[in-house]
Amino acid sequence: MARISTAGAHSAALQAIMDRAAALAKTQNQIATGKRINSPADDPSGAVRALDLDKALAESDQWSRNSDAATNRLSYEEQTLSDMTTLLQNVRDVAVQGANATVDAGSRAALAQQVQSRLDDLVAIANRKDANGEYLFSGYQTLTQPFTKSGASVQYAGDQGARLVQTSSTQKIADGHSGYEVFLQVDEGNGTFVTGANAANTGTGVISSGTVVNPGAWVKGNYTLQFTTATDYEIRDGSNTVVTTGTYTSGSSINFNGAQFAITGAPAVGDRFSVDSSTTEDMFTTLQNLVTTLKQSNVSPAERAQFDTQMSATLTQLDQSLDHVSSVRSEVGSRLNAIDETTDSRDAQNVELSKSLSDIRDLDYAQAVTQLNLQLAGLQAAQSSYTKIAQLSLFDYLR
Repeated sequence: MARISTAGAHSAALQAIMDRAAALAKTQNQIATGKRINSPADDPSGAVRALDLDKALAESDQWSRNSDAATNRLSYEEQTLSDMTTLLQNVRDVAVQGANATVDAGSRAALAQQVQSRLDDLVAIANRKDANGEYLFSGYQTLTQPFTKSGASVQYAGDQGARLVQTSSTQKIADGHSGYEVFLQVDEGNGTFVTGANAANTGTGVISSGTVVNPGAWVKGNYTLQFTTATDYEIRDGSNTVVTTGTYTSGSSINFNGAQFAITGAPAVGDRFSVDSSTTEDMFTTLQNLVTTLKQSNVSPAERAQFDTQMSATLTQLDQSLDHVSSVRSEVGSRLNAIDETTDSRDAQNVELSKSLSDIRDLDYAQAVTQLNLQLAGLQAAQSSYTKIAQLSLFDYLR
């Protein structure tokens, strides 16, 4: 027959009270924190899954901050490009005004001063900073001022890089463009070739900027059109080989190798015009060239012809600059749209992740309160039972 000692009964009763008190304390802690899992011991597999979900949400939060930073910087760039568009359009309007034959030398000098002021404004725009005090157009060297004006030239001190920002597990977005790409790499002329007049020309011939009518027929190179008589010309390539000849009529199209342009006026015998493959020209040089052209004398017919040719080339180059800025703005818009789409996708994913985490870790308050009441009743019952057991000692009967 098994015997239960007094000490054993007390120990068992106390252990029961402690177990119920511990269970009650755990439930109270769950209600206080609102979480079903407060330590790995509460649910080992659930705790591991919750840690994975927490990590995923933390990564998403970091990508969200990255997206905000990239959006802010790209928005600054977009506004800067908008200001550049306004500036270049203003300069173009001045160039159109200056090209008018009725404008006298004094008025052109005043227009040149306006363009010079716009050139200084363009340098200031190129050196703009974002909200963090970093230069927008220095490439990777965001703490280095990218452009410095020295006399009539502007020097670039940045690089050709663009920082990539992680905005999702699979997406990296460049948060800007280098100054090299934005300001220095503007296609020259019509983008395929650029025309010009020899400074020694004595006639009144003016060459247009021209167009490409057959890109496949164009052969890169530098070509010279020379008038052999007042009505005849020949075009030679860089090796001085005759490519084609023709009869000149003022304003009529001249075509060769897929290129088309026109010469107006009365060129003199020996006058030469160039048709060279396009390279690039920076915006600062374009504006400086306009300043120089507007200051030129065009008293003689030959000088006026040179002036008209240069102004035509400058207007074409300003159009190229405007198109170039528009292209860069389009890229900025595409990047902002990509960030917005990724943000929407990430927000939707975060909702699912948070729901899954809540299902695993969060507490069912109704169930917890019911359990708390049951555990409290059990604890009270255990305590009441212990008070009864504590009185069952043999010494209580010997008093």
